[in-house]
Amino acid sequence: MHPTLISPTANPELERALRERVDRRSAIAGGLGELEPLAVRLGLVQNTLTPRFRDPLLALFASDHGLAVDGIPSLWGRNTREQTVMALQNRLPVSVFARVQGLQFSVVDCGIAESLPPHAHLMARKIAHGTRNARVGPAMTMEQAHSGVRVGMEIAEHLPGNVLACAGMGQGSAESAALVLARLADMPVRDFVVSGPDMRQDDLAHLLTVLQAAQNRHREVHDPMEVLAAFGGFETAVMVGAMLVAASKRSLIVVDGITACAALKLAAQIAAPVTDYAVFCRSHVHRGLDEALGLFHASALLELGMDSADGTGAALAWPMIRSAAALLTELHESAEARTGMNRPPEEDAGLPTLN
Repeated sequence: MHPTLISPTANPELERALRERVDRRSAIAGGLGELEPLAVRLGLVQNTLTPRFRDPLLALFASDHGLAVDGIPSLWGRNTREQTVMALQNRLPVSVFARVQGLQFSVVDCGIAESLPPHAHLMARKIAHGTRNARVGPAMTMEQAHSGVRVGMEIAEHLPGNVLACAGMGQGSAESAALVLARLADMPVRDFVVSGPDMRQDDLAHLLTVLQAAQNRHREVHDPMEVLAAFGGFETAVMVGAMLVAASKRSLIVVDGITACAALKLAAQIAAPVTDYAVFCRSHVHRGLDEALGLFHASALLELGMDSADGTGAALAWPMIRSAAALLTELHESAEARTGMNRPPEEDAGLPTLN
């Protein structure tokens, strides 16, 4: 994709009009805190005073990683295929919350090592059966990296809606993302893998031994696509393409988790305005995710102290996003605020006046 196909959302005149509209609501009903700047952001994303959503999709992009053979732990002791099957069978909170909140839900098989049976909510887009071990060589070929990006572009091009919530899933996914972010941001990989003060030091030491060996193997790699090929996962590559096309269509991108942050960082190296279309969520408390969000000078929409799979935060934040848009589109202003005339409130609400 050519970077010029993604327009920056900056529009001072529209932003001023959006802020005035939000301020009028606040003057009538009181301040609504973080909903107000979010509402303005949504209006700028859609380039309108009345942002509206249609057919929102929450997609889990899943893949296996060669790093797993070096003892990278799996999530709750389940491999990527097991985690995917549970999501498809509504046995994980993320898929249940998505359905309850009116989000379409799909798992995208970008490179799960094992085969999966067909399912209505499974997109089979396997680039290969897992990446290779970045510690001993590139995680993928440049051809596979570009193929993954093209797959993501194709997915987003054919989505009927204007909201794409992205989350990554897979054994080694977070560690692969940490390598990508560390190289692109020129920061220690340790910053992105320390979960918190209670992290076991022997676990951290083993993780750093593996990841720093991968960094040393590819110490000369800095070009974004080469970084993706050296360290990334197929799920990251596919998300990059999906994010680029979603932004080109002025769709909202909901970013949940460190893998989605890595994909967005890569996409921004290709077309910087893509970040204008992103809002951020989190599904777990993790210090490394704090660092990832800090790269975008962003905070999560909700801070619930969860320790869940990526995507859960996006599903739970969706009502907040809808509410912010409704602040601009559904809340009727009083006639006094619109025209200065002192009409009875019943008329403002479209209700009959009582005699």
